[in-house]
Amino acid sequence: MLITSRDTGRWVLPKGWPEAKEPLCEAAAREAGEEAGLRGTISHLEAGRYFYAKALSSGEEVPCEVLVFPLQVDRIAERWKEKRARTRKWVSSTEAVRMVNEPDLCQIIAYFCADPHRFA
Repeated sequence: MLITSRDTGRWVLPKGWPEAKEPLCEAAAREAGEEAGLRGTISHLEAGRYFYAKALSSGEEVPCEVLVFPLQVDRIAERWKEKRARTRKWVSSTEAVRMVNEPDLCQIIAYFCADPHRFA
């Protein structure tokens, strides 16, 4: 599943910041719930990582590293925290690679989809 970013509307994966001493994989699961209304079992193995430039409200851009953790989706909410701020869409891996702007994220998606069971 891809979602739109709130600022530019580009297609991305749910992502965010860990809270307190929250494990990174648990932060990924929480963000998937908040940003896309998804619940399920998160892998403790990352599928990959990439960098992107996050635009701050000041206009400054800072580099951010994103660790991608696969989520086996068990429930899809009809209403969720950021529903009004984002669009979500289920797509094939081929479509996802075409829709995502970050080349490194495209590689992670293709790698994961080639054998998703390696992250179970």
